[in-house]
Amino acid sequence: MILPYFGFHGAGVLMEIELLKSEQKFRKIFEDSMDGLILWNNQLQIVDINYSAQRIFGLSKGRMIGQSLLDLFNTVDEKKQQEFLNHIKQVTDIDRQCSSMAIKMIDGKVRHFDYSTTRGIIDGLNLTVIIDVTEKAEMQEQLRKSDRLNLIGELAAGIAHEIRNPMTALKGFIQLLEPSIKAQHSMYYDVITSELARMDSIINEFLILAKPQETKFQEKDICQIMRETVELLSPQAVLYNVQFHTHYEDQLPYVYCEPNQLKKVFINLIKNAIEVMPNGGEITIAINSIKDQYIVISIRDEGTGIPKDKIKKLGEPFYTTKEKGTGLGLMVSYRIIEEHNGSMEVESEEGIGTLFKIRIPLNHLTKK
Repeated sequence: MILPYFGFHGAGVLMEIELLKSEQKFRKIFEDSMDGLILWNNQLQIVDINYSAQRIFGLSKGRMIGQSLLDLFNTVDEKKQQEFLNHIKQVTDIDRQCSSMAIKMIDGKVRHFDYSTTRGIIDGLNLTVIIDVTEKAEMQEQLRKSDRLNLIGELAAGIAHEIRNPMTALKGFIQLLEPSIKAQHSMYYDVITSELARMDSIINEFLILAKPQETKFQEKDICQIMRETVELLSPQAVLYNVQFHTHYEDQLPYVYCEPNQLKKVFINLIKNAIEVMPNGGEITIAINSIKDQYIVISIRDEGTGIPKDKIKKLGEPFYTTKEKGTGLGLMVSYRIIEEHNGSMEVESEEGIGTLFKIRIPLNHLTKK
């Protein structure tokens, strides 16, 4: 009678060991998951939360356990918080609801998340999974912009072709009339030629959008390209009472680029910076390298700044913050930087100024 007794209890001990191992395995999966996992009860109190979720919300486990699930979403507006509450209410024990949300992080950046909730995974406990999809959202935004650029490019080609023909005739006849124009009418002639030149400049920008110009990439000193640009724009800066402050890192590697196109980008950005400071100010230009992998060009002004909701629209067709602007300058600049496999970021604060940061990879380089 003794052996069966011990055998029975021995099986129970083995079962407990297996359950313990199983619990440890699932605990490890829970803690090490790349997705944010939140366990909460039917009173919406947080029972457990893994490291990824702590990182997403910037709070420690000790501060979050026992708190209301809704407290995690205090950083979003009331409308989004209500959407999350509705999401929870719609979930049934046999259903799983999915939704998405943008959350402003502690560092001020906005990240995008998909989240889903499953009720009753264990008696009285529910699970919400939060997945960071910021990169996917940014990629979709880039694809949207790319599609729009292609459409605008086709439209630009047609417009430029139709306008250039009569433009050429007008410029030719104006030049023929120049000798016969009287002194009292010379001002009219100057205005006409100036406006024709401006129209020609806009047409050229259309053509760059429609079909990128033939480019000859070379290894060039980007600091020298910037020096030439600053020298070119210095007279305009003097008129606006704007001073340049330049900081160029020593011994920077050469950049494999199309120098004339990069100069066009620098001209566009610096001219914009000058024009947003009609009462004068300073433009700070810095060029540095990052771990011999990128060259970073920073152009900072002290203008009125750009509202946060408008920064995303910069570079879109015909969107501009200037009264007489066309928006083509920035659009062309984004296109040129993309052709250099680079990126351009904008940081701005109203009343303080705007920073344009260009990053160009050093795929082909030689030391000076």
